[in-house]
Formats: sequence, structure tokens, C-alpha cells
Amino acid sequence: MAASGGLMFGYDVGISGGVTSMPHFQKKFFPAVYRKTQEPGLESNYCKYENQGLQVFTSSLYLAALISTFIASYTTRSLGRTKLIAGIFFVVGAVFNGAVIPSHAYHWEDLAWLQFRFSFRKLHQQEVEGHLTSSSNSINITIGILFANLINYGTNKITGGYGWRVSLGLAGIPAGLLTLGSLVVVDTPNSLIERGKLEEGKAVLKRIRGVDNVDPEFLEIVEASRVAKERS
Repeated sequence: MAASGGLMFGYDVGISGGVTSMPHFQKKFFPAVYRKTQEPGLESNYCKYENQGLQVFTSSLYLAALISTFIASYTTRSLGRTKLIAGIFFVVGAVFNGAVIPSHAYHWEDLAWLQFRFSFRKLHQQEVEGHLTSSSNSINITIGILFANLINYGTNKITGGYGWRVSLGLAGIPAGLLTLGSLVVVDTPNSLIERGKLEEGKAVLKRIRGVDNVDPEFLEIVEASRVAKERS
């Protein structure tokens, strides 16, 4: 579940690159780029896609991620259980991507991805922390890009000019699974303890570790939470 956020992010990255090269998408949103791609004798892709508006569109995914970092960290710290909210944002973003101007919806999906990643911090055991947060996430980003390229290859052949909408809207399938999965994922002990729910945090910690004696780690989390509040 934690690494599925990387899968969604990889899908967004791959889809945006493929969609911007689809003729029907270019004609609808970037007609100047489309005219360049149809010019005879113009072989350089750099010359074809040299357009500031197109560059702003492709960059909006990363700019939104930067801005959303501040929002996601605040909501996660304040509300704690934001995994369901993140899943809903993903679904809303997929609907907007398929129905309206895509650049407006990427902000929703970036916010959701970051909220989902923040909410899983330190939920897993320390000895596998690096594996979950680094290796699995990187692999899932790559898989997401691969799926996006395969989908773009197929939707680009759809007649009628709506293939790009299918590519963007298909993000709703994994987004729906993410939303359903978030219903069964417990809140993190860190988040519960930070919000003063000590007993609930300790109970979740026991469930995660599979043992009853979690007092040393529990007290460590409580102390870390206290120090963090004093410094904030």
C-alpha cells in the first residue's frame, strides 16, 4: 500500500509525456505545437515541441508537487488519517484529467500522492524501512511509467480524438483500489501519539510489531513527539 503511491506518481509522469505527443490532444490544447509537427521537413523533436505553454503544462506536475508538500504535511499532522482523503483526491483527479483540462487536475493527484506518502512514515518496522521507502517506491514508479507508456500506445490508436482522455481517466482504476485499501489501513502510531491518542497509538504499535511488550519503542515515540512539539 505504501509503495502504491509511487505507482500512481509514475503513471502520471508517463501519461503526461505520452499524451502531449498525441495529435488530437495537441490540436485541442496546443494548436501551435500541432502545426509544427505537421510541417514537412521538420524532423527535430526539439523544434517541434519548443513551446512555452507546453513546457508549463509538463512542469505543472512537479510544481504542484512542490506546493502540495506544504499542504500535505500540515493536513497529515493535523488530521492524521488522510489516506482515505488521498484516495478520494486521486479519484477526483482522474475524473478531472479525463473530462476537463488535464493540467488543472494534476494538482489534486500530487496532493494525494504526498499525503499518502506522509501518512505511511514509520508505519513499517525499522529494519525494512529503507526497503519500503526507497526500493519499493522506486520500482513502483518505474512500473507506473511502463504501464503508462503501454496504455498511451494503445489509446493513441483510438479514432475519434478522445484517446488522451482514456489515458488520463484510466488512473481512476488504481485510484479506486487505493481508496478501498485505505479503508483497512490503520493510522500510524506516530500520528496518533502526536495528536494525544496515546492508548490508541500503543494498541496500533502492538498490532504492527506483533508483540505485547512495546514499551521501549512507545516511550521513544512519545518523547520524540514531545521534543518535536517543543521545537515547532
